[in-house]
This record gives sequence, structure tokens and C-alpha cells, in this order.
Amino acid sequence: MSWTQRLSDLLDANAATRGAAEALVADGTRWSQAELRTDARGVARSLLALGIRRGDFVGLLMGNDAKWVASFYGAALIGAVTVPINTRFKPPEIAFALSRARCKAVLLTGRFLNIDFAAAVAEVRGDLPDLRHVIVAGTPSWDAFRADAVEEAALEAAMAAVTPEDILLVQYTSGTTAHPKGVLLTHHNMLRNAAACAQKLGVRPDDRYLNCRPFFHVAGSTLSLLVCLVTGAVMVTPPTFEAGAALDLLETERCTLTSGNDAIFQLIMSHPCFDRARLHLRGGWAAAGPETMRRIVEEMGVQDLCWAYGLSEASPNVALSDHREPVADRIAGGAVPHAGLEVRIADPATNTALPAGTAGEIQVKGWSIMRGYLHDPENSQKAFTPDGFLRTGDLGTQDADGRLRMVGRIKDVIRVGGENVAPAEVEEVLSAHPAIALAQVVGVPDARLVEVVAAFVQLRDGARVTEAELLAWLKPRLANFRMPRHLRIVEGFEAIGMTASGKVQKVKLRMHALKVLGLSA
Repeated sequence: MSWTQRLSDLLDANAATRGAAEALVADGTRWSQAELRTDARGVARSLLALGIRRGDFVGLLMGNDAKWVASFYGAALIGAVTVPINTRFKPPEIAFALSRARCKAVLLTGRFLNIDFAAAVAEVRGDLPDLRHVIVAGTPSWDAFRADAVEEAALEAAMAAVTPEDILLVQYTSGTTAHPKGVLLTHHNMLRNAAACAQKLGVRPDDRYLNCRPFFHVAGSTLSLLVCLVTGAVMVTPPTFEAGAALDLLETERCTLTSGNDAIFQLIMSHPCFDRARLHLRGGWAAAGPETMRRIVEEMGVQDLCWAYGLSEASPNVALSDHREPVADRIAGGAVPHAGLEVRIADPATNTALPAGTAGEIQVKGWSIMRGYLHDPENSQKAFTPDGFLRTGDLGTQDADGRLRMVGRIKDVIRVGGENVAPAEVEEVLSAHPAIALAQVVGVPDARLVEVVAAFVQLRDGARVTEAELLAWLKPRLANFRMPRHLRIVEGFEAIGMTASGKVQKVKLRMHALKVLGLSA
């Protein structure tokens, strides 16, 4: 694929070559490739009528539905920058995201997940001097927005000015600062990343891809939505993830591909309605440990499953195993980075490259790396080494053959006495227990050892096991310093804190651990 291409070129190509083929199944909407293009162009013309131009920022606050897709594509057609807002953000966080981007317009769903987004935006609108237009789906403002459109000639002129190096999207990521950071990603960044991943995954135009990740996350936009755009495959998505609904879609839509992190797959496999006979899956990707990878292949039958590593600042994927590799290698985790990306494992204090097999910070340079953080020069500078590598903050290794493996987050490493413990190491062993649906580990204070391991586990439906029995089962399987000094069975992690993209929030879990264990920070 030539990288003179923009999102509009791919949308046009799919409509021209496969116009009648299905493109999108989302929350009651079914669009063909031609219909998707038509609706996206309609949004683009409506945005132009509002006065939105190339380089302007447009907020998007919706669940996964057809309006989200058409709005994202419509903004891209005219070179406007989409600013996806996390649907779990509270009004002050929404205000920060819109304000930092100086959004001129925001397109939103009135209510979603029992949250009144229209009221939330109205609450903070007085603090947003750049925000000229608030367009609410399902209301007269949306009807008026779609009815007011410029002529096709004006759209064609606007589209002609867009380049592959224009910013396509601002991806907010929490990081370690007080406020989210806005990652600037170009058409080139995201589309090339999607194409590189699609090739390794073996995606075909006749594939049907179930996406469980929110579109406001790069795993939902680049690695799901845009993977389908660059291949012509069908995107199937629920408005938000729920394991039972995902299983229903996998069956009724006969999906051949899917993706997710360990928590998403573990919740699907532990659901009481899970039945491998309902599935038609061939492939996809997972950001998960070897035990979960093995279960996905064996229990769900996803024989072409690939292991993935990435982060928002890299568009997001850095390394992905190839579906043609032996299944044992893919289950084990680890992958060679994409061609054109340079990866080194370095001492995070000195940025000195470390020998093969030694754990250190994963640092990346190349075509998929962000342009920096939006209106944030200080954090943009901190994100890179003096010689231009992105500092991921992730702990990993790379072997002599170039296969990259992630061990964990550097800041998440638990220092037990003089030993370092990556939470993923303990979570991986816990996940092998037949009664456990999901395991999460954090470090908590200890007077003698500084920190010790605390584990929290959610059981599969119907499973019966005690905390003492789990600790006894773990003892012969873990080195003493890795053994949890505290283990608690929980009903689920949603009440403790999970992101909309299906990840347990370790900061909130640690706060929960301190509270239930009666410990002081």
C-alpha cells in the first residue's frame, strides 16, 4: 500500500470495488460500503456548513455506533481532527478534553449508559469559549446539522487539501500526570499501522470482525475499525462491552475475527452462556499472557490468534505475531516489531541499550510514533529520549531473533525486599487455576519487605474455592518472593475500577487493597 493515501482514499476504494458488500453492523444499523461512504460524506458536508475546516478539532462523545463511525470518517474527509471523548469521563474531564483541543464543535449522544452527556456538556459549556456548536444525536440539533450541507464541489475541494501527514485523531491517554494527555496521530500513523496489523493477522475482505473495544480507544479505532477499512472486512460492534452480548454477536453475525485484552477474553470464556459450538472464529489478536492465549486458542478455537503489544503513542501497535507462525510461538507471546520500526531495550535511567534477553524499558522509533502531545510541549519533550526514541514506560525483553516481549509497566513493578516482581508474572500463574475467571495483582506496603504482592481474583460462575486453598495451590508454583501475602476473592472488578476498554485500573485497585487490608499508603 502506498502511503500517499488518506482515509478518504480507502473509503472511496471500498465503495468503488465492493459497494454492495456489508461494511458495518452496529446497534441496529447495517451499512454497505457504499452507504458508509455516503453517510460519511454527508457528515463532512454538514461540518463544512458549520464552518469546520482542515485542522479544526471536533469532539466526539458517543458509544460505538454508526454515527460515531460516520462522524469520525466525515471529519477525516475534510482534514478536521477527531477528539474522541471517553464515555466514562465526568463533566470536568469532558471539559478538559474539549478545552485542551479547543474544539469548535462536539457531536454527542444525549444519553449513554444512563449518563446524560447533553447535560454534562451543558454544565461546562460556559468554560469552553472555542466551542461554537453542540450537536446532540436524536434531537432537532442533529436533524438541523444533517440537513444543512454544502455542495459536493465544496466537499471535493476540501478533501483535495488533505494530506497523509495531517493529524487524524487526538487520543487521550491517562499517563501519570494530573490530566489526560492528547496523543497526536496522523492519517499515515494510523492507516499504516492498521494495514501492517491486518497483513500479519491475515484479514480478508470476507472476514467479519467483532470489536469489543470502545472506538474512543486506539484498540477500537486503529486496530479494529481501520483494520476493516484497509481490508474491506465487516466491522461488527456492540455499543459497549458485555460478555453475554458479545457472545450473541459472535454467533448471530458469524464473526471470524475478534480481539481484546486478557480481561475481555477471560470474561467471555467464564460467562455461563459460553459454548464453543456457538463460535465461528478463525483469528484475531490478544494483549494477554501465555495462559490466557492458550485458553483462547483451545477453548474458543481461535487457531490464528496473534499476540499484540503497543501503546497509544505508537498508533498503537509496535509488535504483532504473524498468523502463519507456529501456534506454540504465538501462544508463548512475543513478536518481531513491524518493518520500519526500531526498538531497543534500554536502562531507563541512562537510555543505554541492554544485551539481548535483559529486561529494561521498551523504547521505539519510527513511522508509527505520535507527533507529540496536544498543546503540551513539556510532556512531549519528556516522552522522548535525547536521540529520538519514544519512552514507553513498559518493561520488556528482546531476544537475539528480535522477538519483543512485554513484562509489565516499570511503575507497576513490585519491589519485594531486594527482588522485582512484575504483576503479570503472578497474574499469569493465577489465571491457570480452573476456578479463576480473572486475576489482578498490585503491590502493597510491608514493614519488613517494603512491598509485598496482593492478589484479587474473580471466580468463574459456579466455582467454589477458598482463599486458603488458592494460596496452597500457588505455593509450589511461585518463588517465595512472588507469593501473594494477601489474596482476596471479589465478585468482580467493575465496582473497584475498570476502564471502558476492559482494563482493571491498577491505581484504584491499590487504593481498594489498602482499604480492605487496613494498610497505610
